[in-house]
This record gives sequence, structure tokens and C-alpha cells, in this order.
Amino acid sequence: MSLNVLRRLCLFSSEAVRIGRQKFSVITPIAVPPAASRSSSSTSAVNGLHCRSAGSGEHALLCIPGALGSTDTDFGPQLEHFGRDGSGYTVVSFDPRGYGRSRPPDKSFQTHPELFLRSDARDAYEVMSALGHERFSVLGWSDGGVAGIFLAATRPDAVRNLVVWGTNAFISDEDIECFKRIENVDNWSKKMLDPLTNVYGSLQNVQAMWSAWVASMVEIHEGGGDMCKEELSRIRCPTLIIHGEKDALLPAEHVDCLQGHIGNVKRIDFPEGKHNVHLRFAEEFNSKVHDFLQFHSCS
Repeated sequence: MSLNVLRRLCLFSSEAVRIGRQKFSVITPIAVPPAASRSSSSTSAVNGLHCRSAGSGEHALLCIPGALGSTDTDFGPQLEHFGRDGSGYTVVSFDPRGYGRSRPPDKSFQTHPELFLRSDARDAYEVMSALGHERFSVLGWSDGGVAGIFLAATRPDAVRNLVVWGTNAFISDEDIECFKRIENVDNWSKKMLDPLTNVYGSLQNVQAMWSAWVASMVEIHEGGGDMCKEELSRIRCPTLIIHGEKDALLPAEHVDCLQGHIGNVKRIDFPEGKHNVHLRFAEEFNSKVHDFLQFHSCS
């Protein structure tokens, strides 16, 4: 649910929550490359959204954060790796409207007349267009994967490749039970909460935003549960689904659904991976994504 949080929990840079009596946590080590290969990055405001760019390669990559996520919390290893000198990539991430530094105002978790993640997809396209990237690949984590699916399905002219992980196309009864169990942020670990309180200013602000997110998922579920399932068959670009087999937030049925409804698709499972597989196993994750993108570099 899709934080670096659904940390992104359930939807983040570290992942720890209490599910029933079970508590799980992951501390994310981030490898720092040698100084000679480090990326130089810049920040900017595009259409009122906080953006960060790194690298100057031909292949543009867009990283879309998950719930409550931001460039500061979600994609450090990817910005560092793909944005390093000589990588061949230009990597861009942004704080979705209402998250991180793209405030005020705070996020509107609307589900009607348009799901807020569809609005995020439109913002994502407009960010890349404003930065001069007519075609680009998309990396979407959790909720960011849903936005990536909307983007790939509606702008096939712009999206070269799609990579998603921790992403679900529908909301099940089991998902709602999980979200309600972890709604109280007092049960989250300090390592997960600290990055969020740094971004949002207080524990109370994090709780208010997270509860609003949970309420939006409940509303989607009560309306039939579909988030983006109807869009899957419209995706034409090569798609990579990455799944952490120990992701407590994403039962395998969600991954199976994506794999079964997207045409040109490849799946990679990380046996020890959790929701934040791209942070916990950053080096291997980045390598797998690079190999996939290079294989489809002609697209």
C-alpha cells in the first residue's frame, strides 16, 4: 500500500509495525559509493511540487513514493545509484502533492470523483514534461506503484518501462484488517516514526495523515475494492514486478493479480524481502532493475 512509510508501512525507509502481537522491523543499511562515482543532485519546485534530480544520462527514470512518502524518505539508494556519474541515467523523484515538502496543503485522500493516486499520476507526468523528459521509465513503490500503473496505462507514449513493488491493484478484506491493526502509530517503531516526524513535524501530524489514508482505503473497499485493476490490461510497456516474499503488507495474491493481468511482464521474488525491499536489499534491487532496463533499452 501500499509508507516510507507502508515503511509505506506499511507504506517506508524502515519497516516496523505491530500486527496483532507480532512486530516486524527492518533497519536499512545504505551503501555509500566511492566519492569519484557519487551523484550530484539538485532540488527544484515544479508545478508546486518538490523535486529532486540526479545524473545527466539519456535514460530518464521517475521514482514515485508510496503513502506519506517523499524524496527524503523513500529513494535514497536509487537516487544515489542511478544518478551517479556515468550511469547513463537521469533519475527524478518528487514529493506527491500534499506529502513531504509539497505542502501546504496536506494530502487530500479523495476517492471520488477521482482517486487521489490517479491525480498523482497526472502530476508525475507533468513534472517529467516540465523537466524536458518526453519518455521515461517509472519506478513505483507501494502507492507509488499504483500511480505508476495509472501513468503507464494512460500515457503509453511517455512510459518506456514500468517497475513496481509493494503494489496492489485492489483492496481485500484481509488488507483492511491489516491496515486497521496498524492504524495507531504509537505501535510503530521509533526507527520508522523518526523520519516521518522529521518530515511532518509531529507524531500527531503523522497520525492524522495516516488515519486519513486508512479511511480512504476503507472507502475504496466499501466501494468494491478496485484501485487500478481495470487499468492493468491497458499497460503496453515492459513491466517488472518485484516482490518481497516476507512483505507482511502485501499478500502474494496481489502480485499474482498484477502478473496475471499485465501483458509484457517479468517477476522477480526476493525470498528475504519485505515491503521496503529496495532499501533493505538496495544493491541487488538496483542491479535487477538496471538489468531489466538495459534489456529493454531499445523501447
